[in-house]
Amino acid sequence: MFYVLSKLGFLFLRPSNAFILALLLGAGMRLLGWRRRGAELIGIALTLLVVCAWTGVPTLLLRPLEQRFSVPADPERLAPAGILVLGGVIDTGLSTERSSVELIDGAERLIVAAELARRYSDARVVLSGGSNGVFANDERAESTIARDLLVEFGVAAERITIEDRSRNTRENAIYSFTTIEPKPREQWLLVTSAFHMPRAIGAFRAAGWSGVVAWPVDYRNGAATDWLGGRTAAEGLTMTDMAVREWIGLVVYRFAGYTDALLPRP
Repeated sequence: MFYVLSKLGFLFLRPSNAFILALLLGAGMRLLGWRRRGAELIGIALTLLVVCAWTGVPTLLLRPLEQRFSVPADPERLAPAGILVLGGVIDTGLSTERSSVELIDGAERLIVAAELARRYSDARVVLSGGSNGVFANDERAESTIARDLLVEFGVAAERITIEDRSRNTRENAIYSFTTIEPKPREQWLLVTSAFHMPRAIGAFRAAGWSGVVAWPVDYRNGAATDWLGGRTAAEGLTMTDMAVREWIGLVVYRFAGYTDALLPRP
């Protein structure tokens, strides 16, 4: 239920949707005679739309999340028991319908997972993720599709463990823990998008994982902030949506006790 409510709720909280809804509401208010209030709402919504689409605001929202954790400085000294790879990078509905692997944003998670599997040849690979449809359906679990892809990449099937029930980050952490039952001092690499890493690390720590090491991928920003231009409106709004979703997720997870800190530290 939490998953469904979060997905449906964010349809309205998503900035790109909220701005358009506000524009429509403002237009409706003007038609109904509230011309001044309607014009004010349209002006506010249009200003926010332009700012988030074509300025550096999305970068400022995402940067604290992306820079919170870094790839280990000396990876050769690591001896991980396993590699945890979070889902959210495969369209399970389209993949099931087309009988193929249909990747979406963040596919670097699987590419890096294959690279890490070759580098750390003794490490297990754990793929965490169920169906990403909003309601119950017959879609294949994302982890099973990802396993097939990693096997094609050359990762031995016997090294791969799938956790196919989770539908959000908290469930990734809990169900992976019960599936693996990691030992207290074991080291596990956690692979997910850089902007998602703070919430993921917090959720895994709260679920009992004591030896998780962040391995962020899928960066969306460089070191510089481009205040004007440099991206399309769609790119700017997409980044804004990502950032707002993560910040809301961090607040909700902290309030519900699903993470050990509002903005977990390395």
